[in-house]
Amino acid sequence: MIKRNIYIMYAIALLQGMVFYAPVATLYRTAQGVTISQITIIESISLILCLLFEVPWGWLADRIGYKRTILICNALYFVSKIVFWKAGDFFGFLVERILLAIVCAGLSGTDVSVLYCSADEKNSHRVFSVYNALQTAGLLAASLVHAIWIGANYRMAGFMTVISYGIALLFSCMLVEVKHIGQHQQNMAGLGRSLKRVVTNKSLLLFLIAVAFLQQTHQTITVFLSQLQYEKAGMSTSLISIVYTVMMVFGLLGIFSAKFTRLTGEKRMMYLSFSVAAICCLILAVDKRAWSSIVAVIMLRVTFEVMQPLQTELQNRQVASNERATALSINAIIIDCSGAGISVLFGMIAEKNLSVAFLFGFGLCFIGMFLFHLSGRSGAKVDR
Repeated sequence: MIKRNIYIMYAIALLQGMVFYAPVATLYRTAQGVTISQITIIESISLILCLLFEVPWGWLADRIGYKRTILICNALYFVSKIVFWKAGDFFGFLVERILLAIVCAGLSGTDVSVLYCSADEKNSHRVFSVYNALQTAGLLAASLVHAIWIGANYRMAGFMTVISYGIALLFSCMLVEVKHIGQHQQNMAGLGRSLKRVVTNKSLLLFLIAVAFLQQTHQTITVFLSQLQYEKAGMSTSLISIVYTVMMVFGLLGIFSAKFTRLTGEKRMMYLSFSVAAICCLILAVDKRAWSSIVAVIMLRVTFEVMQPLQTELQNRQVASNERATALSINAIIIDCSGAGISVLFGMIAEKNLSVAFLFGFGLCFIGMFLFHLSGRSGAKVDR
């Protein structure tokens, strides 16, 4: 019965990946009179709220159960998409992002906790790989539908996203609880214990910061800086869109993360991820040709998608208590806070010199690899 959770979570991941307005998310807002500066203000507020809600949600999930938490969050997710669909001004889109911040904080750690507790230990890495790949597959499918059928009908894109998230909510009702509720007292003692375990675990802290460096490098380059690089290489907007779709297709290779890791070993796979990412950044910094930039960005995407399920597995393996969601939420805050500072530096450097920004990414990947090496020497649970 519990193993069926895995397939239900797979279905939810696919459905919630189907954000049909994703290719025109900015245009959707600006068409309703929201300016770019207002959009960035909304995003900043959302990020701050997400960080504030992260640990309280993890602590609550360990008390009320993972199924109930996912149900509440997916219900709010559904409502947020309705708000986005009907929003017509700054306030409407702000409400949507506030709801989204609450949801993301609640699901962070809870979804992977359900998967980890529903799968046997030998298969958890493979389960994480498929889960991440299905989210990408959902986004890819939605992007193709948008390009072929929806086009400039922004409201239709919003409505179809509402339908997708409504179905995901129905699937959430079929989950089986894997959390033994009531085994801890309803106070803040559990939160204090989890926080102490993380901040006193040197190997885990080094590992999380290393992951944050690679994660933020990937996010900044593949989402933002790559487009500037493509423009400098003389690529048209339509060609850039095609490359983005191709990049997402290659990102599906993350589904083979467990198989790749079995061939190389966990430790070597992590070293390989940092090394390949660093090389990709170096190529982007020194070679401005379109084809080499495309290859470097796609390789960076594939590297991250293969590494992501592995680092999720390694995080879960280091949780030594029953307060799994709380511990993973604390981990997420450390990664996000580290990444937030890096993101600001990336932006400041890129405004002055794009090549130097890519070199900055190279340095982050190299430092991340060194921190990962130190985490292993400090006792991180990584198989050779």
